[in-house]
Amino acid sequence: MTESLPLLAFVFAGLFSPGPNVVMLTASGARFGFRRTLPHLLGVPIGVALLAAFSAFGIGASLLALPSLKFVFQILAALWILWLAFKTARAGRAGRASDTDKPFTFLQAVTFQVVNPKVWAVAIAAAAGFGIGLTPAAEALRLATVFLVLNTFVCLFWTSAGHLLSHLLQSDTAWRRFMSVMALIMASTVVLIFL
Repeated sequence: MTESLPLLAFVFAGLFSPGPNVVMLTASGARFGFRRTLPHLLGVPIGVALLAAFSAFGIGASLLALPSLKFVFQILAALWILWLAFKTARAGRAGRASDTDKPFTFLQAVTFQVVNPKVWAVAIAAAAGFGIGLTPAAEALRLATVFLVLNTFVCLFWTSAGHLLSHLLQSDTAWRRFMSVMALIMASTVVLIFL
């Protein structure tokens, strides 16, 4: 267990700090409430755990070794995240007659991790820097478990924070400012894609 402490600290810091998942869960918790955000909340840790497991098998390293594929991936990821940031900035409060948006589904949350640059960075760094000499399958299981457990708590925290913040966002001005800040933070994560 003690040999996994540096991995636990690294993964927690990487997943807890603001990135696309944190921003989207906080905004969704504020906009739709905790219960309606639950499928999104559950999908994120599953998707992140799968990506971490694949990183242990060298998927991330393979992607990084093919510059043309990496560039296409970067462009697609940047465009998707910027589109989500735009939608976040324009989102009204849930329950309005003109509001047809819905929170992410479980499957959308799982598949979003494929283009989430922060999760890729943390997963590849964890796979490359915190191995303990296990077989690839055992290392994949170890990484998946660490990412799943820690990210579940991270997602619970940020969704709850968003839900609690919704009580302070009753005016249109407060709501618009909050969603604009969430959108700016999300858009700024695009820089991570090209580092």
